[in-house]
Formats: sequence, structure tokens, C-alpha cells
Amino acid sequence: MFIDTHCHLSREDYDDIDKVIKEDKEAGVDKIVVSGCSRESIDEVMSFKDKYDMVYVTIGYHPEYADNVRENDLDFLENLLSEKKIVGIGEIGLDYHYTKDNKDKQIWLFEEQLKIAEEFNLPVVIHSRDATQDTINTLKKYNVKGIIHCFNGSLETANIYINMGFLLGIGGVVTFKNSKLKDVVKEISIESIVLETDSPYLTPVPFRGKVNSSKYLSYIAQEIASLKGVDVSIVAEITSKTALSLFDFK
Repeated sequence: MFIDTHCHLSREDYDDIDKVIKEDKEAGVDKIVVSGCSRESIDEVMSFKDKYDMVYVTIGYHPEYADNVRENDLDFLENLLSEKKIVGIGEIGLDYHYTKDNKDKQIWLFEEQLKIAEEFNLPVVIHSRDATQDTINTLKKYNVKGIIHCFNGSLETANIYINMGFLLGIGGVVTFKNSKLKDVVKEISIESIVLETDSPYLTPVPFRGKVNSSKYLSYIAQEIASLKGVDVSIVAEITSKTALSLFDFK
């Protein structure tokens, strides 16, 4: 059994959602956590959680929307949290890759959503790109737990997050030939790892160039198993147990 702790599902990326879900199940995926990270995508993923048993959702505003999110959008977010199968706030965080010009707005949005997560006792799924120190400093202000999504940093950074109580989301990047993430995964405990695809992005080897989906999760797990010198069933068991302890799938 595999659990995909972070993916994206939309009719824009997939022609046949029913087929995607069927193929995920056939590939041994038991649950997928779909991220709604804009006002429009939140509406769509909410309909998926109601239609498909294996779909759970996290909702939140990605930092790329920081210039457009207003207080009423945060109210909209809060009002949804009483619904079933919403298991976290995300993906939220900081992204300075393209611009730092709106840094203050990004941090404001990040902090407002961390406050919501803290108030509702929900885990967070964190996006951090070229903003590691600000991400760490901001997270330290709040009593939250969760996942550092698509972790691709150094071993030193990995250990900082782990010591703060966060899990690392490991996806297709670990399968890439020259990925430095391999060295990090070798050194950290499997108990600090959860599996994710970030589909439709970051498709693992040997399917790079194709649209990603949760059905490829086993290839990520197999790479981690090879790096750790264990059977893939051990990776599946431990990472699923960890995801089950973080998210309330009941």
C-alpha cells in the first residue's frame, strides 16, 4: 500500500479523471492527498474528494498567488474546514525563485495560513523555493507540524526540519540521475520520509517527459529502498504508517 501525500488533480491536466483514479488503485496506491492551492483549484478538488473514496485534500494558497489573496479568501478557506476529508492546509509557503519583490506579502499570506492551521490543529504542507531561511524562521513562530513538500535541500537543512518535527516529502527528483537528494535520503531515517508525486509534475525515471500521476509512486519508493538497502515493502509500510499518523483520514 502506498500513500501519495501530495499531488495535483485537475481536468486541465488529465483528460479522464476516472481513468487516473482507476490506474492509481491498480498500482497499489491506497490514498492520494490532492492539493487545492488557488481559489479555482480548491473548488475543483473539493468535488473530487466527494466523488472518489481514495481522494483526500489539503487546501491553501500557494505563494505565487500572494499578490491577489485577500482577507475574504482566507475567510473562504476557514469556512471550508468543517467539511470531511480535508486533512491539512497546503500547499503554503514562500517562493523567491522568480521574485522577492513581494516578499512581505508572501510572508503575510504564509503566516495567516499558519495561524489557521494552528487554530484548527491541522498539519501543513510547505512549499519553499529559494527561501529556506525565511521558511524556517517563519515556521518556528507557530505550533504546527507537517511536510516539507518536494524537499530538495542539503542534509543540514533536512536535519533542521526534522529536528523541528517536520517530515520530508520525497518525490520523483530522487530518481533523477545526478540528483543530490540521493545523498540526503541515504543519511536520514525512513521514518522522516513520506512519499509524494507532485503530479502532474516531476515524473520519476523511467517516465520523465510524461505526465506524472500517483501510479508512479512505486518507482519513487523503489529508489528510496535501493538507497536505504531495504525491500520496497519496508518503504511502503513505514511511509504509509507515517502518513497515517500525520493526516486524519477518518
